[in-house]
Amino acid sequence: MQLPDSDSEIGGRPSSRHVGRQNVLGKALGLVMEKLKGIEASINASTFGRVFRLDGSEHPDEIKDASFFTEVRAGLTTFATMAYIIAVNADILSETGGPCECATPLAPGGLCANEVAWQACANVVKQDLITATEALAGLASILFGFFTNLPVALAPGMGLNAYFAYQVVGIRGTGSVPYSLALTAVFVEGFVFIVLALTGMRHWLVKIIPGTIKTASGVGIGLFLTMVGMSYSEGIGIITGNPSTPLTIAGCDAAYLDATTGACTGYLMTSSKMWLGIMCGGLLTSFLMAFRVKAAIVIGVALVSVLSWPRNTPFTYFPDTIEGDNRFNFFKKVVSFHPIIHTLNAQQWDLSGGSGASFALALFTFLYVDIIDCTATLYSMARFCGRAQQQRDRTKRVNSSSDGDFPRSTVAYCIDAVCISVGSLLGCSPVTAFIESGAGIAEGGRTGLTAVVTGLCFLVSLFFAPIFASIPPWATGCTLILVGCLMIRQVTAVNWSYIGDAIPSFVTIAFIPFSYSVAYGLIAGLFVYTALNSMIWIVMWLSRGTHEPRDYHRREYWTWKPAGEKPWIFRMFSKGRIWEDERRIGRRSQEPNAKETDQLKLYD
Repeated sequence: MQLPDSDSEIGGRPSSRHVGRQNVLGKALGLVMEKLKGIEASINASTFGRVFRLDGSEHPDEIKDASFFTEVRAGLTTFATMAYIIAVNADILSETGGPCECATPLAPGGLCANEVAWQACANVVKQDLITATEALAGLASILFGFFTNLPVALAPGMGLNAYFAYQVVGIRGTGSVPYSLALTAVFVEGFVFIVLALTGMRHWLVKIIPGTIKTASGVGIGLFLTMVGMSYSEGIGIITGNPSTPLTIAGCDAAYLDATTGACTGYLMTSSKMWLGIMCGGLLTSFLMAFRVKAAIVIGVALVSVLSWPRNTPFTYFPDTIEGDNRFNFFKKVVSFHPIIHTLNAQQWDLSGGSGASFALALFTFLYVDIIDCTATLYSMARFCGRAQQQRDRTKRVNSSSDGDFPRSTVAYCIDAVCISVGSLLGCSPVTAFIESGAGIAEGGRTGLTAVVTGLCFLVSLFFAPIFASIPPWATGCTLILVGCLMIRQVTAVNWSYIGDAIPSFVTIAFIPFSYSVAYGLIAGLFVYTALNSMIWIVMWLSRGTHEPRDYHRREYWTWKPAGEKPWIFRMFSKGRIWEDERRIGRRSQEPNAKETDQLKLYD
């Protein structure tokens, strides 16, 4: 007869020794957690915590629920969803060849006359741009997080880099503006933005955008993220283009994609990469989020990435192709640093001849696209993390929609501008605020410490680029979809009660994802808002108010005079003619019968 083991179950119940071990492990884990909470509380209450206004720092403006470990986790999450920019930005910009000279006339197929030499130079340029992207994203995110205390990371912007490469410089440098001259335009753009920020013009341009349009832009960005997460290049590949419809269902392996149209020729919804991303990166992450598991997004991204690294699997990131072999050879290096050789300080300052006109064209194009793209993203992220400032409705005397400002906005615009110029020195297209920052905010990021951690990760990736450049797009695709779900909840704050606000808002929401541009979506919404409400105003003016649209009293209040305190340079010269000074009002508020008058004047 065999006696039961002391560690086995006796009579269907665990033995005392088994229970004892469980209790010991539970107590040990509890002690570790208590120790970590004590360390976190100490950090929150330290000078470091006061710098970032963490909860418990006793700073007058401390941010509720902002804690050290949560911010670090959020920063890692933001980096995980942004890491694709390391490889993608270099891929896109390197198609221009950078400063490599493409000899003409071009050979058949658009190849250079010196194709072998050009390709060798372009390969080095690609490595240069990987280093430049990592260094620039790291520096920009750290500076932005430290000086603005906002959980928003910066990097060379998707869309802006494609516009730079394909429409301005052109593939193999066949565009209207040479690569070096385009970098000069980007460099000057940064200084123009600094002037606009310090004089208050950038604030004014943002603040006069109707509140409902700004809210709608956040919803549109959520849909934009969702579409990006569903695409092949940066997501799980569940949708693609089609000759007969703008979008169609996909989910086939890359081998079954039509080389001309990009549509699946068969095997729809059979891609193992897509299903790996959906199951482990989407459903698993959602399940963990439902139970409030910390680092749920990081767990999902890391799991899918690790499963995609072994070769000879249906969902490997390193298939047996030339591109797959190149990826795997780079991945095997693990630790690698490549100094910038060709793209450093490559600007052209000779604007004689036709270069001046090309320079002006590139400069003004970058200006209007970047200023709208970046400012709309910054506002949306500030609103998403609860840091957007409120304005008062003049008619209701209560806080209404956000006025488009956020803490340290002047500093934020200046840091963005400086990093744009620094990026051009490294050979990159304009830097912008990344909408993927929403992933870190969804993970609990509330302060600039999130952006600092993201920046540090980018700087570390300078030496571990093979690892971080090998995070597959299907690992982060569902993360972007989940963040889009969280951002779209703002749609209830759009003023749907009045058609003069509802229609422009809807145009903004729809146009951002379908034009694949935040800037163009906002421009479309503003155009419809201006045209529609101008026609309404003309009718009311001609009829002396007797003909009024239905629900006109439900419109959202708008004025071209922005509320809030103006930048110091603007305050020196305007003397309250356009931007009423809150400080002066504060000094006069104690005067008899002056407080009510000044409040009305401020929000007029």
